[in-house]
Amino acid sequence: MEYLLLLIGFALLIKGADYFVEGASGIAKLLRVPPILIGLTIVAFGTSSPEAAVSIRAALNGSNGIALGNVVGSNIFNISLIIGITAMINPLQVERETVRKEIPFTLLSSILLLILVSDTLLQGFVTNQITRGDGFVLGCFFLIFMFYLLEVALHSREKDEDLTAFCPKTMGKNVVFTVGGLAAIIFGGELVVGSSTTIARTLGMSETMIGLTIVAVGTSLPELMTSVTAAIKKQSEIAVGNIVGSNIFNILFVLGISSAVYPIKVDPKIFFDIKLMILYMTILLVFSRSHHRISRKEGFILLMSYVFYGVYVVLRG
Repeated sequence: MEYLLLLIGFALLIKGADYFVEGASGIAKLLRVPPILIGLTIVAFGTSSPEAAVSIRAALNGSNGIALGNVVGSNIFNISLIIGITAMINPLQVERETVRKEIPFTLLSSILLLILVSDTLLQGFVTNQITRGDGFVLGCFFLIFMFYLLEVALHSREKDEDLTAFCPKTMGKNVVFTVGGLAAIIFGGELVVGSSTTIARTLGMSETMIGLTIVAVGTSLPELMTSVTAAIKKQSEIAVGNIVGSNIFNILFVLGISSAVYPIKVDPKIFFDIKLMILYMTILLVFSRSHHRISRKEGFILLMSYVFYGVYVVLRG
């Protein structure tokens, strides 16, 4: 039964992502808002919903390894495998503002997370944890990011009144496509995560390993399907914005809410993965600065690096 639910979840994710990208890009054209902003906001928030649901529920249940491992594992998966696959399908153009502001902000958020979980090293505490106070700090940074996006949106509405001519669907149809696709993505993600977690537990996997692998991959499937679909449709701004925005949402919003609800204890093993996440963000920044695009070769490097990381996590246990 669990395997059947897993297949149904995959089907919902694939079809939902297709409708979601089409509707979101249509809304961007009708509102004369650059697609990158839609990717950083609507698409990123929608595809991060499974991470939020799983991490908050895990924090409430005291499953700290799953809550934190889910976010860190998802962000690593997003940058390495998803960016890698989408770049190999179609080289990704990266907006200048994304290279200058959004990607560095994601890197800053990752470094902030490392600082907040280093209680033993920095403050001499017995254990490391993300406290409720840390959660509010993350939430404040998230609000700063949202205000920044709002400011950008208000000043970057395209002046070309004929832009809507390129969007055949009305606002109502685009909203239906976006909401319907989002619903399928969230429900499909829940089915995939629930069934895969049950399967993983029967195999005797640890909570941290489940969070970093099965749950992280499962909750990142919406980002994968959405970004791949966007790349095929040559909407690279949405593909890149989706990943960058999702990583920011995961750290600042998902962990902020989760730890504010219930403090999250930190497994010492996760420090390596957090540092690797920071390294991946640095690599993404370097790749993006080269002609403001991520080539197929760079995508292949990212993809293969995740394969090695996956093998390492499994062997580490």
